[in-house]
Parts: sequence; C-alpha cells; structure tokens
Amino acid sequence: MPSHEEDALLKRRLSELAKRSDQMGSACFSEFLTPPQAQWAQAAAREAGVQLTLSGGYEDAERQMARFEPVDAWETPFPISALMLRWPHQSAPSHRDLLGSVMGLGIRRGMVGDIVVEAQRAYLFAETAMCQHIASVLSSAGRIHLQVDLLDELPTPEPPQGKEVRDTVATPRLDAVVAGGFSLSRAKAAALITAGHVKLRHIPCERSDAHVGENDVISVRGHGRLKVCEIGQPTKKGRYPLKMLRFGERK
Repeated sequence: MPSHEEDALLKRRLSELAKRSDQMGSACFSEFLTPPQAQWAQAAAREAGVQLTLSGGYEDAERQMARFEPVDAWETPFPISALMLRWPHQSAPSHRDLLGSVMGLGIRRGMVGDIVVEAQRAYLFAETAMCQHIASVLSSAGRIHLQVDLLDELPTPEPPQGKEVRDTVATPRLDAVVAGGFSLSRAKAAALITAGHVKLRHIPCERSDAHVGENDVISVRGHGRLKVCEIGQPTKKGRYPLKMLRFGERK
C-alpha cells in the first residue's frame, strides 16, 4: 500500500507535469494511475489551467495514463502499447501470476497498466518503451510458459462477463455486501476488511461499516470484484435487496 510520503510525491509530480505542459505548450504524460490518483491529476490540471485526458489503452481501463496539454495544443498520441500473452491450453495463469511475473522483472507498477485476462490469452498494457523490454525478457508466469507478442495496434479486449448475484441485507454496509456478493460469512467478510484486503471505490477500506452505494465497485484480494448495480427499496422486513455483478480477478 503506498505510503503518505509516496502519495505526496506523486501529487507534486502531477502538479509539475501540468505546469510544465502549460509552460512548454506541449503534452506531458504521467505514469499509469489508479482511479484515486487520476482524481489528483484532474485537480493538478485545473490548478494549472490545462486540459487533461486519461487513457489506459482501451475503453473502461482501470489504470490510466494522464495527458496534460494546453487547450489549443495539437493532440499527442499516448505512449501506450500492448502485449498479447498466450499459454498452453491445458494450463492458464491467473491475473496474480501474470502481474507477479512482470513485477519480478524489476519494473515499477506505474509503468504497467491493466492486465486483461481472457479464456486463452491476456493483454498487458504498458508504456511503449517498457512493452518492448517486457517482450524481450518475459517468458513465463510461475511454471507456465508464455508466448509474448508485441502488438502493432492496441487491442479491444472482450468485456468481462460478470455473474449476477442477488441478496438482501439489513443495511448496505461493506461487510454485509462483501459477504453476500462472495457467499462468505459476515465474520469472514469483516476479517478480510480489517486485514486490508478490500477496496471500496478503488481505495483500500478497513471499515466494516462503510456505506456502499449503487455503482460502487468492491474488490477483494483472492476473490475478485463486485459491482453493485442496484439497491432496492426496503422490503416489509426492512431489508435492502441488492443486484450485483461478480467478476473474477482482473486488476
């Protein structure tokens, strides 16, 4: 988990990039940012009076690069490329396996965007120069051999297919939603939260009683992600019906 010092350093870096873009009259790019970090980039752009565009290389990317540029500047392409990773049909690596193999190369997390795992392949988005390096050295994820190809164009990953989950809770608080969404006991859900294994709206949350709203995204380490699609009106027994989509681990 990033420290307060690392957060402060990144905020200063984003502010510097926004101001440099204004001074130079050209685009400046950040590393890949998490959704909360992207909000810091938006604040830096507003303060410097420049425009901000975010891209992770495909639609609905979670980790995105920020482009700061003056309002009247020519649009500069994002320095983002993608790798296609494939493996033998009898064995498929998890997202955690793939990310671990990339981080094991000594690469900073900010230089790599999303890893989108599909049935028989995965797409890894990263800074263009870093993609070329990864393609030349990455050969396996754990014990699974990988075929790594640098793509000429950015791909369009298949939208993740979530499993619909319905439940009712006494109140839409985090431990209750996690328990219902992942078929866990309330005690197990609370333990995962207090252990720091749960993110709410992409931010680590250790409060079991944190309020959950519609369209919130919850990720639980080792279990996957939930999107809360709908919270209905209380039933006669005072319980709230939930409609959720559950996804396997992706980010």
